[in-house]
Amino acid sequence: MKIALIGYGVMGKLIHRLAEEKGHEIAVIIDDADAGLTASELAEKLRGVDAAIDFTTADAVQRNVEACVAAGVPLVEGTTGWNGQRADIEQIVEVGNGAFVFGANFSIGVNLFYRISDFAAELFAKFPEYEAFIEEQHHSRKLDSPSGTALKIKDVVSKHVEVGDIAATRAGNIPGTHRVGFDGSADQILLEHTARSREGFASGSILATEWIVGKKGFYEFTDVLDEIVGK
Repeated sequence: MKIALIGYGVMGKLIHRLAEEKGHEIAVIIDDADAGLTASELAEKLRGVDAAIDFTTADAVQRNVEACVAAGVPLVEGTTGWNGQRADIEQIVEVGNGAFVFGANFSIGVNLFYRISDFAAELFAKFPEYEAFIEEQHHSRKLDSPSGTALKIKDVVSKHVEVGDIAATRAGNIPGTHRVGFDGSADQILLEHTARSREGFASGSILATEWIVGKKGFYEFTDVLDEIVGK
């Protein structure tokens, strides 16, 4: 499979290595030198690849989506912080008959953690003496706070129980830690996911890329996992 990388920072370079180890070809690299390209100019660079993976910035997402739709290239969106543009981006994909899959977090472990948190929240909803809380920690270079992953966890848990503000920490080089807790007067139950490196995110984005080729529509990474493990 020929893949285009939009964004060539730490994640882009890691995806490059892992994708080639899986036998894929990185056919196009879009880096900082291409930041000023219009959507139509970017589309010309992307034509002929099987799929693209975007790890850039939130303000570049709409341009990248427009370019991929125009080029007929499925896009895996790893950038977070663009939720306010979701309705517009979904319309661009649907009107242009494009293919798009995004995730607050492409780690397979995190996506299984969503399922565990969902089950736990449903269980604790039957016991109002417990209150739910969410905490997250990331490296000091991460711009969005709280993280997209933490917001997704809150959406999942809030289907069953009330959750207050997310406690977010930005310090050092923490790859990512997320906790869901249920606190009562007698005890506390804590669920935790800790990322050891960014490889989990990179591997998940490659899995999503393999999955989206040949499809049309607007998907979340949870749809990929649903197909693999069953709903």
